[in-house]
Amino acid sequence: MTFQVAGLGLDKMKLHSPQSFLDTEEVEDQQLLEPEAWRTYMERRNTLQEFLTSDLSPHLLKRHHARMQLLKKCSYYIEILPKHLALGDQNSLVLPNTMFQLIDPWKFQRMKKVGTAQTKIQLLLLGDLLEQLDRGRLELDSLLESPDPQPFLAGWGLVEQRLADLSAIMDNFLAVMVPGRLHIKHRLVSDIGATKIPHIRLMLSTKMPVMFDRKESVAYWDWVSLRWFVTLQPAVPEQFELRFKLLEPRTQQECMQCGVIPVAACTFEVHNLLPNRTYKFTVKRVESYTLVYEPWRDSLTLQTTPGPPEGLTPSRLGKPSLPLTAPSER
Repeated sequence: MTFQVAGLGLDKMKLHSPQSFLDTEEVEDQQLLEPEAWRTYMERRNTLQEFLTSDLSPHLLKRHHARMQLLKKCSYYIEILPKHLALGDQNSLVLPNTMFQLIDPWKFQRMKKVGTAQTKIQLLLLGDLLEQLDRGRLELDSLLESPDPQPFLAGWGLVEQRLADLSAIMDNFLAVMVPGRLHIKHRLVSDIGATKIPHIRLMLSTKMPVMFDRKESVAYWDWVSLRWFVTLQPAVPEQFELRFKLLEPRTQQECMQCGVIPVAACTFEVHNLLPNRTYKFTVKRVESYTLVYEPWRDSLTLQTTPGPPEGLTPSRLGKPSLPLTAPSER
């Protein structure tokens, strides 16, 4: 059996073969090494074990995978951060809304394209770094489970270098996870004469995804009650766009069972639906001027119940609902 550990230079070692540094009988007799070498071997095994249970533990990698999946669902925006004005000016800061009036719209659209590209690159880089951490974990696990002590003795320098490399990869992963500054090649503010224009910074900011509350979203015979949430509630109320459509319409009139509804809350009722039919709903934030990348939106499929309750008539479409229960804490 060939024991391969990429990056450790140990691919030529053979286990359970005459060329092995150790054979099975020696392992069983526990007379492999001199006492001092054995102590060194055990200390270094413990060092590797500690690294795998703390710096590169399965729990930590699982948490990073979950964060990576969340980042793939986030929305990304350009945020304007003005610096201090020149000495002698009355106001120390220029508000972002004021800056938008000064920024060249065409140049800003170009910067949005840069922001989109930079966001995609960062997400790809994060995925690649996380894959390297997963591979490194498997390599070191294999090394730890091997009965061959040689990598912990003569080959320990290679192992130490691999541990340092994986630590650097982890640091890089954590740094890239935070959206960074956008690199501006040209001035965004056009020359407007003698007016003093402050330097500005453009940063990428992240908003958590909007997701349906699947426990609280319920379908009835001709209407549905929908709820959604954002993991981190923003300080300012947000505007949402709710879309719905009937799946598999049977007539031309049924094709009209669709719509786009602006909503200023996290709950809504859609009325005048058809009984015993399946509808698809999607929700997202209303698109803003600073949005650069939104790769995902949540969708939910619900089926209305068959037949109306006796004595009831359909209600109007788009009636906003009052909360039936307290909003879920997320």
